[in-house]
Amino acid sequence: MTRGTTNRRTTNRRTWAALLAALALLLGLAPAMAYGQPPAPAPRQAAQTLTWTAGDDITRYTSAPATAVAGKATLVFENSAATGNTMGMPHTLTFDTSDPEYNQDVTLNILANPGDAQGGKHTAEVTLTPGRYRYHCTIPGHSAMQGVLVVTDGGGSDSTPPDTSAKLTGEQNADGAYVGGATATLSASDAGSGVSTIEYALDTAAYQPYTAPVLVDAPGTHHLRYRATDKAGNTAPEKTADFTVVAPPSGDTTPPETTAELTGAKNSDGDYLNRATVTLTAADAGSGVGKTEYALDGGPYLAYTAPVVVDRAGRHTVAHRATDKAGNTSQARTVSFTIAEGGGVPAPNCAEWDERLTVIVGTVNTGIPNRITRNRCTINELIEDEKDWSSQALFLKHVRGVTDVLRKDGVVDDREYQAINKAARQSGIGTPGQHTGYRDLFDGTQKSFAAWERVGGGAFSRTADGLMTSSSTVPGMGMLWYPRRTYDNFSLKLQFRDDAPGTGNANSGVFVRFPDVHDHPEEPRPEWVAIKYGHEIQILDRPDGDMYKTGSVYGFDRVGLGGAGATPKGTWNDYEIRVVDQHYSVYRNGVLLNEFDNTGGQDFSPPRADDPGTDGRRYASGYLGLQVHSETDVISYRNIRIQEL
Repeated sequence: MTRGTTNRRTTNRRTWAALLAALALLLGLAPAMAYGQPPAPAPRQAAQTLTWTAGDDITRYTSAPATAVAGKATLVFENSAATGNTMGMPHTLTFDTSDPEYNQDVTLNILANPGDAQGGKHTAEVTLTPGRYRYHCTIPGHSAMQGVLVVTDGGGSDSTPPDTSAKLTGEQNADGAYVGGATATLSASDAGSGVSTIEYALDTAAYQPYTAPVLVDAPGTHHLRYRATDKAGNTAPEKTADFTVVAPPSGDTTPPETTAELTGAKNSDGDYLNRATVTLTAADAGSGVGKTEYALDGGPYLAYTAPVVVDRAGRHTVAHRATDKAGNTSQARTVSFTIAEGGGVPAPNCAEWDERLTVIVGTVNTGIPNRITRNRCTINELIEDEKDWSSQALFLKHVRGVTDVLRKDGVVDDREYQAINKAARQSGIGTPGQHTGYRDLFDGTQKSFAAWERVGGGAFSRTADGLMTSSSTVPGMGMLWYPRRTYDNFSLKLQFRDDAPGTGNANSGVFVRFPDVHDHPEEPRPEWVAIKYGHEIQILDRPDGDMYKTGSVYGFDRVGLGGAGATPKGTWNDYEIRVVDQHYSVYRNGVLLNEFDNTGGQDFSPPRADDPGTDGRRYASGYLGLQVHSETDVISYRNIRIQEL
């Protein structure tokens, strides 16, 4: 694609060229040529031409296409005096590749202004696929300039919206009203491009995504609206369902009220040391309390018979509710709190360390909350999917044994029991080529830490609680690398925590597939060997600054903050980097953030004069390293391990 440098007015070209070049570097927009050079030859036109225009308005594009057909297309972006730009205002036409709701297979980032070498008119050749593309302007203050391009399958065969239906279930009285509540289950089917989203709106509320059956238990008449959209952008006409909910036949229609009291010693941050005790109470002025229940960290509701003691480090949520003797159940209330690390409670004796949010067996995500069990280990830790299993039958037998106990203890229900065992079968763990297991590179011990070597500025040290933490006093940018051997195809797993001081965010990264950093013929600075000849998998959740956020392959494949899966500072995150041949996959907390093909001929962006691009980074094997960016970019790592693939 062609990108131009920026002038505001032709009468002051040199000043504005310098200013807009700096802006282009800030936004990651590589200019196609310097001012004064002849324009590049126009690209060959595709069969389909789509045109966007911009002018003085910073709230909208002057014109933009709404629809297109799949296939090759010439995209034209003009921001010139002819399209209404009298101020020399720069704009971009950028396709969003970070939001999974939209297609992410076209990378487009054109900067145009009336005084650039192309006169503000630029073209790019792309291939569109069925679905929706979100486009926007990335110039600061221009965020209102955005829209959606809907692409059909090209043959016009999918112009039919999905078919939708709603099913209401629940106990009904003689008048057809639902007693105590009605559950609405929505479904949609599409024989063309497939269903993309289902939405619903209840009564006067706005539409929202439908993800699970909706329980409506408020007495009264209700109006349910629903619709669906397919992947070609066809939205079904709105359908409705009207129904009435009545209270159970009893003189007592008021549910109980529950309260939760937290007790325990706290530190200066308000986090609990050692443990927190949750004491629940319930009161009902009518028929009296029948039962009180609680759920820990998204688990199923269990009968409350005594105060609940929580002693595993981390953030926890306890939901609580009560039911009276007339059958009225209160709305669940929640209380959240944090157990501080290193508070004096010994770590649980778990075979693995896995605090991801959901139960993941191998690479199969069940979506079931990764709950803490009675022995203080999480479900994932009990499954032991990183162990070296000699056969799949042995692994499946182990998982069945674990889930049998969990179901008996009320940690999982029947549906979740079946889902975890199904995921174990689908994972392939124990089959030939799938049972090598993971090997620790840093397990918190001084011996494993000593195997790493520091180069460049900054520093890492091993803390008393077994973490690898960057220094807040040693300045400079550097790296801790693992010099003992190289790896070719692998899955690298680790956990990181943003410990930057104040309100800042840590900038760090994981380097992979780089050559030996010492005595390199092209680069005398050891830490820069990894930067220039390896790939950095970025870690950065900062809302501004560098455009490459967590999950990016730095300089080549950008993930925006919206697609980075950012978590609050101080939260431990699982990070997995899988490299097979020249294909890179990046997972955060079990969610795939990015995939990158390390093909040749790709340039580093924004440009660096001495950077070799992907042509200098296509090694079949290489070393591993962790970046320290500065003394203010404090970050901690733990549980670093690798599996060869």
